[in-house]
Amino acid sequence: MKRLVLFSLIAFLGSLTLLAAAGAEEETPFQLLGRVEQVVYGGPQTGGLIVRLGTVEQDLFGRELPGSIAERQQALLAYIEEGTQEQPSFLFKLGVAEWAVSQKTFPARSAKERIADLERLLEGQAGEDRPLAMRLERLIGLLLAEGIAWEDRDLPPGTLVKVELMEPLSPRTAEKGQSVAMALRDDLVSDGRLVAPRGSIVVGHVADVKPPRSFGRAAEVNLAFDHLLPLGPEKIGLFLGERAKEATKTDNEVLAAAGASFLGLVVLGPVGLATGFLVRGGEKDLAAGTLFYLESTSETTVKAFPVPMGLQGLLQPLSPDRESLEVQERGDGNAPLN
Repeated sequence: MKRLVLFSLIAFLGSLTLLAAAGAEEETPFQLLGRVEQVVYGGPQTGGLIVRLGTVEQDLFGRELPGSIAERQQALLAYIEEGTQEQPSFLFKLGVAEWAVSQKTFPARSAKERIADLERLLEGQAGEDRPLAMRLERLIGLLLAEGIAWEDRDLPPGTLVKVELMEPLSPRTAEKGQSVAMALRDDLVSDGRLVAPRGSIVVGHVADVKPPRSFGRAAEVNLAFDHLLPLGPEKIGLFLGERAKEATKTDNEVLAAAGASFLGLVVLGPVGLATGFLVRGGEKDLAAGTLFYLESTSETTVKAFPVPMGLQGLLQPLSPDRESLEVQERGDGNAPLN
């Protein structure tokens, strides 16, 4: 079994090398390796390039790969991030495995930690003595008899997602360009296909900060919502459009999580702009756990997991409450806020 899995992985990597080299971005060897180490270990490692490359190959596959440094790096990145038409990427498989066990994914953590946690949940202990790729394939075999496949789905513009703020946001400490940690609150599902599990990263940043000014003028933190990172290698552009604003204003869970003052603190600004979090009458923070809606900017073709019938019950897609749905159907932006 181990020899068969290892042979399959080596053959897969060999098929990716030319494809990856042809589509490579212009990055330095250290930057390319740093991307791999970020996934595997949670951050770039120290030491010489060749030693680091050999270490990550050993940890992933139990052996060093053939070829030049550039070929080996590109094959690693293609295996981890891109996959092939027939074979999903390492990150796609890991995300699906986590969802199948926990109904959530943990992309901010290293692959070593994520795989070890899955092994502990399923078998009681981590298999530290085996290569990571082999360990992941074994977990998939335990969880999904038919393995993991992926297929293309067209995600329409205006697709709603509910987002959770993972860290407090304060006008006292926010800085222009600062990353804002956000994650999906629910599974993003398209016709029974899992596009992005709960916990998937939503990328955003602070576009501008204005401190409190004279004559009682409030502090203002303007956020730019960039994109969602789904299971596949694509990025789904997000913004605070009209549908997202109406859903935010009428979802009882959003209002309960943020408190009755939520709509006084957050200005749901003009479509297409880096919409502001406007703090009125003092320097209040937006707490971790604050919820709001965003929507996709345009139609995007994404890789999705066709969830087997026996696992369909695990899906937890976005389900706006009745009032939110009624408002959207009426096109009424003046519904009561309870």
